Amino acid sequence: MQRLSDAPGADRVLNALNATRDRVDDLQRRVRGLEDLEKRLAALEKKVDKLSKSELPPTSHSRKSTTTTKSSGGSQAKKS
Repeated sequence: MQRLSDAPGADRVLNALNATRDRVDDLQRRVRGLEDLEKRLAALEKKVDKLSKSELPPTSHSRKSTTTTKSSGGSQAKKS
């Protein structure tokens, strides 16, 4: 081990290894943070789905069906 540390350029290699270790540690912290955000996002999506199913006003239904009709008619016109 000591011979390696005396070799020319060994300090550069050791510095690169230490920097890589630090970057991997930072990456692990960030990934853990992403997992937490994904869990929160999934929970919020469930809440939004539940709220949108239980509390749709009648005007929203007519708007959606009108929009659907318009968009399907537009795609038919493009096909012709």
